[in-house]
Amino acid sequence: MKRMVFSALSGALFGAGLLVSGMVDTVKVQGWLDVFGAWDPTLAFVIGGAILPMVLAWQVAERRKTSVLGTPIPAKPAQKLDRDLILGSLLFGAGWGLVGLCPGPAFAAAFLNGASGLVFLVAMLAAMVATPALRRALPPKGDTAWTSAR
Repeated sequence: MKRMVFSALSGALFGAGLLVSGMVDTVKVQGWLDVFGAWDPTLAFVIGGAILPMVLAWQVAERRKTSVLGTPIPAKPAQKLDRDLILGSLLFGAGWGLVGLCPGPAFAAAFLNGASGLVFLVAMLAAMVATPALRRALPPKGDTAWTSAR
């Protein structure tokens, strides 16, 4: 029960932050990404406001073995640059740049931006569901510098 309460509070805080910061406003997000046009630098404060507390949280997590709720804190994953990371980053960036939404704000936009927000959310969820099958159908060919770290 405690975990569900903390999850709900975290989700509510995240959603409120998206609304207050303007991250669900696709025009504002696209303005942030348009560095050679009508650039809107205000989302830099959102990024800074997210990075600073996370740096502190990572430092605290490194010194702890269990979370506040008593669950084990997983080991830090190995940092590797592989095909999945590169392709995922490219697709994420392309979607964010074209539409002005990433997964978190897309859920809020589905209810705030009318039909277009709902269409984007459905397309995004369909891609998430299809990805595992596509990964199985299109395995990497050969052993490359990026796939050998797997």
